[in-house]
Amino acid sequence: MSAPTTASLAPLVVRDLTVVFGRRTVLDGIDLLAQPGRRIGLIGENGAGKSTLLRAVTGDLPATAQVTGTIERPADLAFLTQEPPFADRDTIADVLASALRPLREAVAKVETLADRLDDPATAEEYAAALELALAHDAWDADRRALLAAEQLGLDHLPQDRRVGTLSGGQRTRLALATLMTRRPQCLLLDEPTNHLDDEAVALLVSFLRDLPGVVVLTSHDRVLLDEVCTDLVDLDPVGLGTDGRGGRRYGGGWTAYAEARAAARRRWQDTYAQQQEELERLREAARIDQSAVAPGRGPRDNDKFIHAFKGANVDRALARRKRDAERRLEEAERSQVPRPPAPLRLATGLTAPVSGTGRVATVRDLTVTGRLRLPVLDLDSGTHLLVTGANGTGKSTLLGVLSGRIEPTTGEVQVGARRIAELTQDPHFPDLTASALATYDEAVGAELAARRPLRGLGLLHPREHAKPVVLLSVGQRRRLALAIAVATEPDLLLLDEPTNHLSLALVTELEEAIGASPGTVVVASHDRWLRRRWAGGEVRLHAPCN
Repeated sequence: MSAPTTASLAPLVVRDLTVVFGRRTVLDGIDLLAQPGRRIGLIGENGAGKSTLLRAVTGDLPATAQVTGTIERPADLAFLTQEPPFADRDTIADVLASALRPLREAVAKVETLADRLDDPATAEEYAAALELALAHDAWDADRRALLAAEQLGLDHLPQDRRVGTLSGGQRTRLALATLMTRRPQCLLLDEPTNHLDDEAVALLVSFLRDLPGVVVLTSHDRVLLDEVCTDLVDLDPVGLGTDGRGGRRYGGGWTAYAEARAAARRRWQDTYAQQQEELERLREAARIDQSAVAPGRGPRDNDKFIHAFKGANVDRALARRKRDAERRLEEAERSQVPRPPAPLRLATGLTAPVSGTGRVATVRDLTVTGRLRLPVLDLDSGTHLLVTGANGTGKSTLLGVLSGRIEPTTGEVQVGARRIAELTQDPHFPDLTASALATYDEAVGAELAARRPLRGLGLLHPREHAKPVVLLSVGQRRRLALAIAVATEPDLLLLDEPTNHLSLALVTELEEAIGASPGTVVVASHDRWLRRRWAGGEVRLHAPCN
């Protein structure tokens, strides 16, 4: 018995998918073909519909959504959402058992029916059970579950521990363990590396590469897109398309795609400029009249007949030229590419200019029980510090202590910055029904909102300003929270996983802005792309010993 090959597995096919919420069209005429063995990354600006597309495939859109188009999906489909859908009351053992149950049942059914294959109905039932068991390598499922729990660091957790008590990273690891146990034939993942450290990400990469079926994922993790994806599909392509011919698909990973996208935008801009020059020439030709041929010269007496005869010919020639110019103008206007829209660009610095030198923060023998232990940290003015470490080592806790949001258990913490701003992983907004603009104005105050309006920061598109926060995508909420954080031009800026949920274009700009910031910036991040290019200082945390 052997596992199925890609040739025996079904593809995922999306045709002309349109999704509308109220008066807002999120997806418009999307086509997607995901063949078994292909690993497709969905990319695009925040709000372009990446998560919506995944939810449409699973049939998990709200009842208020208007959906048209067709979707053909493999029957064996799993979806890893940004927040794994486990009940808080479930235990770790419950979750793993639920992943194993159908595989154990398939194996039991195969063994039970094996002795009754002379009955055609039983033989058919046996064949279906055997196909399911082989497709999921069910005989090895229990070993895989134990191995996955060990590799993902879940084996040291009590099996009766409730899911509601787990951290975000632990919940994501638990969800990944169920997927590694189940091995679905079609796997959809929404930002799968959020909350995962390097070891867990490496395991995820190996798992995805080995799956024979369909994989479709969204991710801000540029290294993951390079390591895993065979194709990228841009839900927000530039004018000439991701492939340069109007299409959305690019064969390859992020690094090559980023270069191709930049080249495509340059071609779009060049094409638009050339077409505008040609259109102006044609408009000038269409305005031509007889006076342009011989301006200011009348006929002599003995030339009147010849002049009238030649004048009639000139008129006819001019008329033909005008008609030809107007025809070509009409064709050129009909086929011209649209003006390249100005991309949403980060239009602000992140911190205030450094007003002096000296120590911004001093930490000695800091502990937060069960979460953080840090013997010493000195943070000088203008320092850019990267905080790294595995899940549970206290990166977010350290930022919370520096901001004053978390009280230390023991130790000395002195922070001398005048203005401190913190971007947390899960920003809290007091009123989700308020508009993004009202939320920003309320958070920063009327005087600062007038001096540094939200539209001037280049973080949230103006069309989103009037939208209630509850209707913003996760990435758009992060943009709003980042806008609130940098509006005050803090002396000390604390950024917890700042690249999570943001579009890849903005992530690149944000990294450049961090590098150029004159003030003190502390970044906690798992982002491998950011860490590999970090030019400042670094402190690596280790799990506290309790």
